[in-house]
Amino acid sequence: MVSGTKTKKTKTKAKSSGNGKGSVISVCLGTGGIAAGGDKVFEKFQKVIKSKKLDTATGKRVCKTAKTGCRSLCARDVLVDVTVPGRQALTYERVTADMVPQIVEEHLVNNTPVKKWLAKDSYHKFHETQQRLILGNCGAIDPESIDEYVIKGGYKALGKVLKKMTAKEVISEVSKAGLRGRGGGGFETGWKWDSCARQDADEKFIICNGDEGDPGAFMDRSIMEGDPHALLEGIVIGGYAIGATKGYIYVRAEYPLAVERLHIAIKQAKERGFLGENILRSGYSLDIVIKEGAGAFVCGESTALQFSIEGKRGMPRTRPPQSVEAGLWDKPTCLNNVETFANVPVIINRGAKWYSKIGTTKSKGTKIFALTGNVKNTGLIEVPMGITIREIVFDIGGGIPKKKKFKAVQIGGPSGGCLPESYLDKPIDFESLLEAGAMMGSGSLVVVDETTCMVDMARFFLDFCAKESCGKCPPCRVGTTLMLEILIRITQGEGKEEDMDVLEKMSDEINTMSLCGLGQSAPNPVVSTLRYFRDEYIAHIRDKDCPTATCVALHKYTVIPDKCTKCTLCIRNCPVDAISGSKEEVAFIDKEKCIECNLCYEKCNFMAIK
Repeated sequence: MVSGTKTKKTKTKAKSSGNGKGSVISVCLGTGGIAAGGDKVFEKFQKVIKSKKLDTATGKRVCKTAKTGCRSLCARDVLVDVTVPGRQALTYERVTADMVPQIVEEHLVNNTPVKKWLAKDSYHKFHETQQRLILGNCGAIDPESIDEYVIKGGYKALGKVLKKMTAKEVISEVSKAGLRGRGGGGFETGWKWDSCARQDADEKFIICNGDEGDPGAFMDRSIMEGDPHALLEGIVIGGYAIGATKGYIYVRAEYPLAVERLHIAIKQAKERGFLGENILRSGYSLDIVIKEGAGAFVCGESTALQFSIEGKRGMPRTRPPQSVEAGLWDKPTCLNNVETFANVPVIINRGAKWYSKIGTTKSKGTKIFALTGNVKNTGLIEVPMGITIREIVFDIGGGIPKKKKFKAVQIGGPSGGCLPESYLDKPIDFESLLEAGAMMGSGSLVVVDETTCMVDMARFFLDFCAKESCGKCPPCRVGTTLMLEILIRITQGEGKEEDMDVLEKMSDEINTMSLCGLGQSAPNPVVSTLRYFRDEYIAHIRDKDCPTATCVALHKYTVIPDKCTKCTLCIRNCPVDAISGSKEEVAFIDKEKCIECNLCYEKCNFMAIK
């Protein structure tokens, strides 16, 4: 690694987004915040502030409410910042509508924060151990206000590009920065732009891939919802660099809030001259259209996405020709994902030399991950390339809840790989992950603890990939289904010794012969779990036993005496009184009465039942 890979601490105390003349209440209204009740909290603040006449001039101050995008630490939603003139903003966590009157009365009227509801130290540590270049505005500005984006330096990079730089100079700067695609493959962005720019055509298209389909992933969604103008600025700069005549943002329809805020941003950008005809009087014109996808996972693949925009069934095509030569409507087309485009204004503003110091030798800049699973602090994180898995899971994520042990991390979405505890101190970058049997993917990172069955986890992700296969090529359509059938048999206690060899052979064949990235990477969870957790496959096949008691068909429903704490929780939850015991004696399960409902296993906090 080179300098810049160590996590850089950043200040987390928010600054007022107001004009300095009044107090500001900022409420998280990203999808996660709204799901936790953020819209109700926002409305309650407006109502209470109005009832106390704090929204009108009093000679001292005016209090206003403001909406923001995702604040990243989704586990603590609803998050609310209260900024009083002359003082740093304070953050309240897990706010409900019922808490609003007291916050207004004590914090705004009496100038005494409600300490019991303020964000804990772990909230600040979560942000301080990140390096938020791309997510810096998310949670700090109103995503529906172009003025707030401009105040933060928005569209400054676009002005610099259109007034002072040639297309070649823009591509050169992006290349020197070492920016690689954040959508999965990690292709060099400058190389892709240059390849498209060299094509001679009457029309060229630039496409933003916002079809984020990985289970548990919401990196691109949060950027579109929380800082849509940064995305637009990056697309226009990219369009100028390759000579694009039209742009598209392909977003899955399941992201209605992102679509709504993108429409607002496009309208505002056109009104201000940052988009449309003769942008900033430079002579360059670009219009951007939003295309809503129907939610097919395969449409995250570039050629399938282009077919979808054309109104055709979303299925990949053979290459060559590459999209930069003949893509959308057979015209030269350049496609990058949301996070990649959001990096571009940062590079132009700060310079390639500055940007390239962050990360590793071959993987520059930061990466946004959706941190989910068995970890205390779930949410969005942005970290420099080269950070270790341990730093993410234990320093930022806060470790594993309920005193459970770390078991593995699944990186790269449903077609990523599972890495064991021995990889905790390995750096996260494109090359290191591929070498370990995983992939960067779009950036989903799922942490699992000792209670997770890795065979069942492989089955879960392969099931997703098999169902999402477009069916065009037999290796993916048939191969993933056959592999899934084998995994299902193993989890049901019907596995055979030769199944492991068959799975490995089929994985290699599917990877080699599949038409697109979906099929080529679909076997990854199986390959990685066979590589690192082969003993669990053997236990399922030879011993007909699931070591974590996850696979219900293999449950024996017996109590492990050494682990039983005599808490009687299993006894109290058994619906047929099949469990006996007391505070003085270990629980015992009567197998004749047991109906195998699995309640005792689910309720036991000490893994004393298998």
